[in-house]
Amino acid sequence: MNWTRTGIAALGLSVAAATAQAQMIERVLVKVNGDILTQTELEERQTAAIRARLGRDLKPETVKSDQELKKALDEVTPQLLVDAIDELLLLQMGKEKGYHLTDEQFKAWLDNLRKEQNLTDDKRFQDALKQEGMTVEDLRKNVEKNFMVSQVQRDEVGSKLSITEEEARQYYGLHKDEFAEPASVTLREILLEVPATNQGGQPSISVAKQNDAEQQAEALRTRLLAGEDFAKVAAEASASPSKANGGLIGPINLAEVSVSLQEMIGKMKPGEITKPIRTSRGVQILKLETIKPASIQPFEAVRDLVADKVHDARQQTEVRKFLARMRGQALIEWKNEELKKLYERQVAAEGGH
Repeated sequence: MNWTRTGIAALGLSVAAATAQAQMIERVLVKVNGDILTQTELEERQTAAIRARLGRDLKPETVKSDQELKKALDEVTPQLLVDAIDELLLLQMGKEKGYHLTDEQFKAWLDNLRKEQNLTDDKRFQDALKQEGMTVEDLRKNVEKNFMVSQVQRDEVGSKLSITEEEARQYYGLHKDEFAEPASVTLREILLEVPATNQGGQPSISVAKQNDAEQQAEALRTRLLAGEDFAKVAAEASASPSKANGGLIGPINLAEVSVSLQEMIGKMKPGEITKPIRTSRGVQILKLETIKPASIQPFEAVRDLVADKVHDARQQTEVRKFLARMRGQALIEWKNEELKKLYERQVAAEGGH
């Protein structure tokens, strides 16, 4: 959900000064089967697109001239026009079919959003809305639009697609890297913790205490090499939370561990135990349980995932065709010739009519 509602003026930039080709005199820019797209609505879409681009590609302070803003607007506006008209067409079909967002659906969506964004506190939620210049009703309208657009696409396109075994296997054969499992390792650990002390405002570990911990670790390692069960010793002596599970940690993506640990593991065989290792928390002993090399999952194991990916790719293609047909059947009345040219150029570039 795009929360951006702030005008371009909030960026310290002027749309009017920046867009020679998009000087919009009339408030109504285009009618689509009687529904309208206004200048204000287009500017809101431009604002969101420019802000997204500034955040991703540029720093705001690098936009030093209206010419730079004009260039950015020239690049985003054609696609925005196509998207706006497609949205109107999809919403019209959704209304004809009686689709609507129920109170229960909106509440479930909003509860999930607030949880994800850590906005469960009502004041924080209201402050976030205020910061974006929105009300809950504004938010609901946006959610309902997205809901109706998605529902039409699913019902008119997605539900009619069927993926054959051959298509799925062809996709799998061409995209095997998407189904790779990274190398992973499972370890057991024993941690002898050496608490840090505060010296001059900086955390510091006593060398003497760390030496003592290392001697204790050597003694534990001797017991392990003599045949004592690692899990039992870990439960007895380890200061790590993993002691509750016999010191077990993992499976861990091998690429996510430190280079030095990767090198150490690379020289070990399953069942081997490291010498005591000094860490920022104290002294650690590790046992290599298993190491699994990177591999490609077989087709049978990822059949459903492959089918979903093929379905999504096919749906995108079929939605574009569906929208092209809808545009061809729609009565689109432009009130601004310059925008009409931008729109038609973009549609032609996409292969639509």
